[in-house]
Amino acid sequence: MDIRCQNLIGGTFSDGANTLPNLSPADGASLGTRPDSGRDEANAAIAAAKEAQKSWAQVTAPARGAALFRLVRLLERDQEKLARALSLEEGKILPEARGEVGKTMRYVEFAAGDCRRMTGITSESEVGGTLGMTLWRPLGVVGLITPWNFPVCIPLWKIAPAIAAGNAVVLKPAPETPATAHLIAELCLEAGIPEGIVNVVHGDAEPAKALIESPDVAAISFTGSTQVGLMIEGECAKRHKRVQCELGGKNPLIVLNDADVAMAAAACAKGAFGSTGQRCTATSRAIVQSGIADEFVAAVTEAAKAVRAGHPLDEATTMGPSVSERQLAQVLKYMEIGKGEAECKTGATRLGGDLASGYFPEPTVFDHVAADSRIATEEIFGPVLSVVRVDNLDDAISAANGVRYGLTGSVFTNNLQDAFHVVNHLETGMTHVNNPTIGGEAHMPFGGIKDTGVGAREMGPDAWRFYAEEKTVYINYGGGARKGNLF
Repeated sequence: MDIRCQNLIGGTFSDGANTLPNLSPADGASLGTRPDSGRDEANAAIAAAKEAQKSWAQVTAPARGAALFRLVRLLERDQEKLARALSLEEGKILPEARGEVGKTMRYVEFAAGDCRRMTGITSESEVGGTLGMTLWRPLGVVGLITPWNFPVCIPLWKIAPAIAAGNAVVLKPAPETPATAHLIAELCLEAGIPEGIVNVVHGDAEPAKALIESPDVAAISFTGSTQVGLMIEGECAKRHKRVQCELGGKNPLIVLNDADVAMAAAACAKGAFGSTGQRCTATSRAIVQSGIADEFVAAVTEAAKAVRAGHPLDEATTMGPSVSERQLAQVLKYMEIGKGEAECKTGATRLGGDLASGYFPEPTVFDHVAADSRIATEEIFGPVLSVVRVDNLDDAISAANGVRYGLTGSVFTNNLQDAFHVVNHLETGMTHVNNPTIGGEAHMPFGGIKDTGVGAREMGPDAWRFYAEEKTVYINYGGGARKGNLF
């Protein structure tokens, strides 16, 4: 792959102020180049979006949906191209990359259908001869700041509802994954989405700051770290700017004594080591009742040892690299912390040999982890699992809830009463029963509570509402002056 990534501003592709290489995290191979843009490029994109949005807002919602349906067909056509680009620059193994593109198509399709479901309220007024109703109007220009771990899915699950609601967007993708953003930009133009409605500016912090600070950007939707998200929330609050943040996770998988241990261990391994642990929904904690803890730890440790790390395009590979040297360093730091806090069953090192030129952490299992230890409470974003042993269900829920995050969680049990007890008491935005912590579907809301989520949920039937204002209208059809109690 050799893609010269460029900014898309007002329908025109162009280079930024500087150009940097795009390198594979698996082996350091060159994948092309990307712009390293600053505020000037971001402000140009904002201006282009502001101008284009005026006419886009006048396009009917079903016509906007038609453009998104065309985009779905192009995503279907180019799904292998997108998956390979994703795999090469992010490090996700090809089957997982294909799965991400498939999920993206389903969500854009769902958002396209929303263009015929943007309904409001119709009601008789308190006053005779008057009809009350609500309408939805776009915000204007929206800034989208997206991460590297789902570089196809997350940009498009923000772009699709935003433009469905009649907005124009400026996307600032993660610098680690520019090629997928460039390909998305090309497809948006090919789908007939008007020039200036979807703009893309590559770079690091400066373009993002320009979006946050611009008075012409009505809202910010951000996915990324909690540390950065809290800063964005504060900056938007100063400007009375609408904000949506999907942030970190420290997701628990609870395993009770009556669970199917083999099924629970397999689900835990999938959630902990799949995508190199680089999911906000990854399983980072297994909270296991003492009666089956030894059996569970043995099974999940064997699963960790069976992971085959390697180049993400190799069909035999089951785990790719960390996305960057910086991310690998973060994972290795916590592996060292874990060695001092718990019993290491396997892993806790960087893989060498044939993989030495890439950023490969070894899948790691720590046992007898204290619920309040650093490796059990701080986000690592790597293939590191902490096993916390507990005596009973109440202790399991207490341990699960004892972190600042609240994205997703899971419980494995054959007792329906216990399952619903967890559903009702686990402090998460999403809860699974006898399923991994990972996963989400286009028609269901996605998001968390506590320090994980700020603002409206993404995905699901109401996702587009974050990008729209509700207007209440009263229509006097009776002919006379409005009478009654007016406030």
